[in-house]
Amino acid sequence: MDTADGGTPSTAEYTEALEAAGRALGDAAAAAGPDAAVPTCPGWRIRDLLRHVSMVHRWATDLVVHARTTYRPGEGETTLDGDALLTHFREGHADLVAALRAAPASLDCWTFLPAPSPLTFWARRQTHETTVHRADAESALAAGPGAVAPPVAVDGIDELLLRFHARERSRVRTAGPRTLRVRATDTGDVWTVRLSADEPPRTERNAAEGPADTELSGPAGRLYLVLWNRLPVDAVTLAGDGDLARLWRETSAITWS
Repeated sequence: MDTADGGTPSTAEYTEALEAAGRALGDAAAAAGPDAAVPTCPGWRIRDLLRHVSMVHRWATDLVVHARTTYRPGEGETTLDGDALLTHFREGHADLVAALRAAPASLDCWTFLPAPSPLTFWARRQTHETTVHRADAESALAAGPGAVAPPVAVDGIDELLLRFHARERSRVRTAGPRTLRVRATDTGDVWTVRLSADEPPRTERNAAEGPADTELSGPAGRLYLVLWNRLPVDAVTLAGDGDLARLWRETSAITWS
C-alpha cells in the first residue's frame, strides 16, 4: 500500500484492509458481548457500537450500489441485539465489501472529501471508519486496541490531517500561531500541522524542517490511534508543550454536520 497522500492506494488494497478490519471488529464484539462497555466511546456498550457501524456500512453501500449523486441519509440504526445484531453487522460489512469490489472504476456518487474518484473515496473512508471502530470494539477487551498496520495507519493519518482537518469546520484552533509535528518512527513519515485562530489546520506532508511547539512521535499505528483519540497521548512520545496535545484531544473529534 503506497501511503503518501497523492500516491493513493488502490481500491482493492483499501477493500482488503476494510474486510480485515470488519472481521476483527466482529470477533472482538463477539468476545466482549453486547453488554460490555466501550471505554473509547464513553456511554456506549458493544451493542451501540455494532448498531452504529452497521448503519454506516449500509448507508455507504446504498450510495455505491445505487450511484447516488446527492446526499441521502441512512435509514437509522437497527434495534436488533445479541447474536442477531452481530449477524446483522457481519452481513452489512460483507455487503459493503462486495459492493466496493463490484463497483466500476467510473462510479459517480456523492462524496464529502477530495479524492481521486468516488470509488476510492468510499473505499478509503470505510477502511478508516471500520479500523477506528475495530479499536473501539477491542477496547472492551482486557488487551485493549490491537495494532494497526503501518501502511493503513499512515494513510489514515493522511486522511485525518490532510482531508478532515483541512475543512473550515475543524475546531482545532489556537489563540496564536502554533506548530504540531507528528513523526512516525517506524515509517519515516512526518506531518507538520500549522495551527492558528482564524484558519483550519494546514498540514505539510514530510516537511520536518523548522521548530515545532509540540511533537508526537512513535510507531505509525500508535500515532493513528492517538490522533483519532483511541489511545491516550502517553501511548506515544510527547516533546514540547503538552497543552497543544490536550487541545487536540479536546477539539479534534470529527463532526459530520
